[in-house]
Amino acid sequence: MRKLIFLVIAAALGNLPALAAHESAAEKRPNFLIIVADDLGFSDIGAFGGEIATPNLDRLALQGVRLTDFHTAPTCSPTRAMLLTGADHHVAGLGTMAELQAPNQRGLPGYEGYLRRDVATIAERLAPQGYRTLFSGKWHLGLTDDQDPFARGFQYSFALRPGAHNHFGVDLTNPLTGAPNYSENGKALSSLPQDFYSSDAFAERLIGQLRNSTSTDQEKKPFFGILAFTAPHWPLQAPPEDIARYRGEYDAGFEALRQRRIARQEELGLIGKGINANPPKLPGGSWDELSADQQAVAIRDMEIYAAMVHRLDQAIGKVLDELERTGEFDNTVIIFMSDNGAEGLDPEGSAKALLAPILALADNRLDNRGAASSYVLYGPGWAQAATAPRWLIKGYATDGGTRVPAFVHWPASARRGEVAATLLHVSDIVPTVLDLAGVSHEALAPSAELAWQPITGRSWAEWLQGLTPSVRSNGDALGVELFGSRALRQGEWKITDIGDGQWRLFHLAGDPGETRDLAATNPAKLAELAQLWDEYAKTNNVVIPTEARYRP
Repeated sequence: MRKLIFLVIAAALGNLPALAAHESAAEKRPNFLIIVADDLGFSDIGAFGGEIATPNLDRLALQGVRLTDFHTAPTCSPTRAMLLTGADHHVAGLGTMAELQAPNQRGLPGYEGYLRRDVATIAERLAPQGYRTLFSGKWHLGLTDDQDPFARGFQYSFALRPGAHNHFGVDLTNPLTGAPNYSENGKALSSLPQDFYSSDAFAERLIGQLRNSTSTDQEKKPFFGILAFTAPHWPLQAPPEDIARYRGEYDAGFEALRQRRIARQEELGLIGKGINANPPKLPGGSWDELSADQQAVAIRDMEIYAAMVHRLDQAIGKVLDELERTGEFDNTVIIFMSDNGAEGLDPEGSAKALLAPILALADNRLDNRGAASSYVLYGPGWAQAATAPRWLIKGYATDGGTRVPAFVHWPASARRGEVAATLLHVSDIVPTVLDLAGVSHEALAPSAELAWQPITGRSWAEWLQGLTPSVRSNGDALGVELFGSRALRQGEWKITDIGDGQWRLFHLAGDPGETRDLAATNPAKLAELAQLWDEYAKTNNVVIPTEARYRP
């Protein structure tokens, strides 16, 4: 299979050398680098319509294939469960976030709050097949030593175990559990360097893992690495010199930014011209309704956010430099994605009670915002500028909550320099990697008593080689649920429930913003898709919460 893949790629590139050369190329299996940003909005980086300086990501995206219909779960740990396993998050143990389980979900299979042992991670599948497996960054799939990435197939790991932290490394223990926040190769860390900053540290640790693993007997082995940033997840914190770069950039406000981003996405061919944008939900009022002091705070928070994204890009640049230095860049499949839609918790509303103990201790004066002693969020106005023209934000099964920026950079791919609108899902990454690596999907289970749950994602391998026009047919159904917000996609049809129990029907081909509810005029299609969602829920043991624990 692997030899066939490389033969097809060579043919697509118009370069068919001798058979011996084919065999040599097929024996050199590709490396893989999965890069995950945390709460990054769809249009935040330049190649997706943003004004933030992200030259390294832009170069990769423009040379690769930009995925404009790539979907995740509405929040982070469920997405990461699917990224790691290729199985639905309700099956993998993260039916909901561990921190936000409803009373009727506690103790049920699939709602353990950590990765179950009967789902294999991609590292557990690749390591026995000759890959060195590396992890650096946010884990959020279990807090204990036996749930650490080092215990789940990663031979080298530097992990932030919980879902958020102080980006300057101030919080070494989880304030809710008292458990250590950071671990290295499975062992809890009691200290971090004084100059610690999350994006820099995660990139530097991955570079160290690349170097350390090649100085051992694994030198000739290809690598599979995950670089999982916590930027730009709150608390918004960044070095002051990076914040200063964006002074004045956002003085016109979040509504002006929203229109600017939509226009730029049109220019780049990421969305159609003149489509209906879903109007933003602004609990604090429009920009002009804010006081001068409120505007000043909001502007500063967006400046910090932009600085975090800029710094993330610079950290990625260091990793790319290392791959080029070692000659591995051209043989590395790089997949970049955000873990969900932009985060829009309202620090004066929906987030106030949730974060009250932390906010009470923070120094959030205007001139201190972004420092290690501050703890700020940027709110729904800026978030909906990043998800526009789509509906809502992180936490919802709307396209604003699940359609995220993503791309594949692979010089051997037949798809380079493209904008691709085919429907893709985070659970597809595991089977794609396995196929490109030439590794069977039927991994050996850890014992005779424990069988792995099947992979349900779809491989992109043939699609990336230009052999098929899409990954899913119009008849394939893709379901999602979190916090009671539900959706099901089939072709260009979608039903959406924002958590109020009401199904809405949209035809995304002409209405990507989910602005026109067709439920009343097409009840047959609504019923058809609702039945498919019920089948999805039954297959994956979905338990609708009796109370919503998270609602932006």
